[in-house]
Amino acid sequence: MEFLPVYFDHNATTPLDAAVRAAMLPWLGQGFGNASSRHEYGRRTRAAIDLARQQVAAALNAQPTEIVFTSGGSEANNLFLKGVAACRKPGHLAVSAIEHPCILQPARQLQRSGWGLREIAVDGQGRIDPEDYAATLAQKPALLSVMLANNETGVLQDVPTLAAAARAAGAIMHSDAVQALGKLPLDFRALNAAGVQALTVSAHKINGPQGAAALVLDKRLELAPLIAGGGHERGLRSGTENVAAIVGFGVAAQLAAQRAAQTAAQTTKLRALLESALGELGATIFSAAAPRLANTTYFALPNIDGETLVGKLDRAGFALASGAACSSANPETSHVLQAMKISPELARGAVRLSLGAGNSAGEVQGFIDALRKTVGELQGLTAINAGRDER
Repeated sequence: MEFLPVYFDHNATTPLDAAVRAAMLPWLGQGFGNASSRHEYGRRTRAAIDLARQQVAAALNAQPTEIVFTSGGSEANNLFLKGVAACRKPGHLAVSAIEHPCILQPARQLQRSGWGLREIAVDGQGRIDPEDYAATLAQKPALLSVMLANNETGVLQDVPTLAAAARAAGAIMHSDAVQALGKLPLDFRALNAAGVQALTVSAHKINGPQGAAALVLDKRLELAPLIAGGGHERGLRSGTENVAAIVGFGVAAQLAAQRAAQTAAQTTKLRALLESALGELGATIFSAAAPRLANTTYFALPNIDGETLVGKLDRAGFALASGAACSSANPETSHVLQAMKISPELARGAVRLSLGAGNSAGEVQGFIDALRKTVGELQGLTAINAGRDER
């Protein structure tokens, strides 16, 4: 059997839960009907999608009619920004400077088509800067998006408070909650009452399948579809449904809501073990003073390149992520760390470890042992090279 490293990259994606896989399998076999068909095959498929919609809605304390299924969080975020913008004359748009690229890039596309764009500043811990937020709202933005939990640092924003201020300023507010679902209790009714009109969630971050997500949408909000066609998803997202993935999403959302508190308690203990050892090694833990997801540690070690460290740890049997840009063609460091004004030298050392429910204290201790050994080797090489440079 092929050896696989211990998995510490759950903010990127998560393993498929056995119960989710079991629920999906029938829809990869005899459950092949098109949900738009009137015969029994179609009716069975439609019922399965309706059940999944109810399950996702229940996990979020939303109404089933507020759930719009999409192919992923990126599509859902694009649907909100471009869909609402299409129904309005160009105005002002604001997004936080630490958003995922699937918010930042469509926002910049809208800027090129006539919208004014402001990227809201954050402080050194990655929290929304209150003065810059007030200045942003003074410009009366029509659209605003601030993520609930950051995918790199794990930092949590006070979205209800931000949303209340946005609503008072007349802005339509969205929050990308892809990283929050399954790690925090999510209540769309409460968020909606505060002023959040749309929320993005995704299946593959909660031990569900890749290829299914949802935009949770206040039904009073008008937006145009990105994909026009047969009128699926109340005319907001046409295309024959990915039934197996949607069914899996429903079960995964149900399980995530049930397990969120237990998972948070478990990962909190594991993170404390990890970060204690990182402190002994002299690591900088980014956003350590801010409220964070319990599963996320984003750190850098002095004079050690993050990409190099991640590669060596992978070969040592541990899979985690560096803080470098997603594209190897882009030499820049993480835009999140840039927004936090972290020095480029420190940012180049950034490594993210994100825990999941399946991780154990033994795995974390094994990682700590491997990290100590690897850091010692890299520091030894640095000392040798420094000696050569002095000659």
